[in-house]
Amino acid sequence: MKKNYWLLFTGLLLCSCVTAQVFSKNQHLTRQDTLRGSITTERAWWDAVMYDLTVKPEFTNFTISGSNIIYFKIVKNPASRMQIDLQEPLTIDSAWLNDVPVTFSRDGNAWFIDLPNRKMPKSLPQNQYTSGALQQLKLVYHGVPKPALNAPWDGGIVWKKDEKGNPWINVACQGLGASVWWPCKDHQGDEPDSAKINIIAPDTLMNISNGKLRSVSESVNGFKTWTWFVSKPINIYNITMNIGKYAHFNDTLMGENGKLDLDYYVMEYNLEKAKKQFAVVKPMLRAFEYWFGPYPFYEDGYKLVESYHLGMEHQSAVAYGNKFMNGYLGRDLSGTGWGSKWDFIIVHESGHEWFGNNISAKDAADMWVHEGFTNYSETLFIDYMYGTEAGNAYVQGIRKNIRNDAPIIGTYNVNKEGSGDMYYKASNMIHMVRQIIGDKSTFRMLLHDMNEKFRYKTVSSNEIEDFISKRTGFNLSKMFDQYLRTVQIPTLEYYLETSSGMQTLYYRWNDCIKGFNMPIKLPGNSHGKYGLMLATEQWQKMRTNFKEDEDLQKLMDKNFYVTYKKVK
Repeated sequence: MKKNYWLLFTGLLLCSCVTAQVFSKNQHLTRQDTLRGSITTERAWWDAVMYDLTVKPEFTNFTISGSNIIYFKIVKNPASRMQIDLQEPLTIDSAWLNDVPVTFSRDGNAWFIDLPNRKMPKSLPQNQYTSGALQQLKLVYHGVPKPALNAPWDGGIVWKKDEKGNPWINVACQGLGASVWWPCKDHQGDEPDSAKINIIAPDTLMNISNGKLRSVSESVNGFKTWTWFVSKPINIYNITMNIGKYAHFNDTLMGENGKLDLDYYVMEYNLEKAKKQFAVVKPMLRAFEYWFGPYPFYEDGYKLVESYHLGMEHQSAVAYGNKFMNGYLGRDLSGTGWGSKWDFIIVHESGHEWFGNNISAKDAADMWVHEGFTNYSETLFIDYMYGTEAGNAYVQGIRKNIRNDAPIIGTYNVNKEGSGDMYYKASNMIHMVRQIIGDKSTFRMLLHDMNEKFRYKTVSSNEIEDFISKRTGFNLSKMFDQYLRTVQIPTLEYYLETSSGMQTLYYRWNDCIKGFNMPIKLPGNSHGKYGLMLATEQWQKMRTNFKEDEDLQKLMDKNFYVTYKKVK
């Protein structure tokens, strides 16, 4: 979801296939980028604990109005101001700090709440949602939010009508930010522990948001308030509303942590299609629990919600718009046939529940942690359903979508992601980690342990890289630097030498960063028996029984995303 790479809106949509917010390359960085993407002095002293959001969209004039009560803790001496984010042209009308009116000012999309005498009023007592002494900031706002021109890539509020002419409102704001439609601390490094979402909608329609439905009010002047509650930490770009003429059906899954509620919301006229297409959900969740460990949000349940746009990984309320087709809108992105056997949006966006929603990147520059692992979840789903060779074929097939146009890791502290290669290239890099580990159960344990260690946490790329190196027993830092921070694909150069009737294979890395030392599987004989070798920039050798004129490239392990080159 959200990436700094070229976007093709026509033809095949190329391979910006996963629902990602994107930015143009070489975009000029501004003060607004720094205010949005960094931990400013006005952000650093407080920690968001819970959001209590109330929003009323007006379909007739495409406006919204509402309020947000921010419960927060002080983590260091307060600055003189508090930064809140709300994007133009939305406007904050009033602010109260612990029920005391406070003044505020605006700098573009950043708003600064003045703290009286730099001293915080008396802390609030404990409340029913969270524990600890909290502070409370209430903001009232209104305005015309940015409309989504081509959601989810060019995101915002989606104002559409369904096939029957009923209003249909969705949200898609990854990368762009939650502040495009409500005031918040819009930085991935600070997730609230919980969220209450109150959406006021026409009483002829439904609203579906994240978490569990707490209540639906009585109709007042033709409107009802739908109150949803998220009990686990949530990346706030995931907070959503879906207002429409929905039909609902449900199921349950007996998973690793007990009974998991499965709820499905689709347009009434798509109900039968959905019942057939959504049958993949149960085997998919079993596959992901097998590979990653328990679904992270049993308390909040799992939902698929039909959206006008293609889809998004909204936590516990996955947006689905793949038109009830297998593949990606009917296409196999790998070109192997394996991608046509399942619904891409259901599998990919649900994989984000583990990577992106359970484990979240602190900075948008490290979004490969979301997208690389989630892209690889597609391969693991295929592996679980159809076997390892099918999974291998799929991950090798998606390499054709890699552009090597820019490094995968973006620019820190300015809310800028790197290349869209964070999907396919990062996925292939993870696949190589699996090959280096060699043992399927050990690789599973790595993914289980990762989801447990970083459960409900925000992380940096370096933390994930260090964790993988330590858990595998291989220092893979140079591999991560090569694939995440450069556009070079390393070349394994090799040649054969015959002496006294014996064949010796010489090999080394080229087209690589200094010190590159990634292990690789090399065939030890012409029957394809492989051994894991630590290749470096220096020539190394191994005894073989190849024929001198044998085409070794046909025997090289295709699970490694590298180039092979025979030299003299």
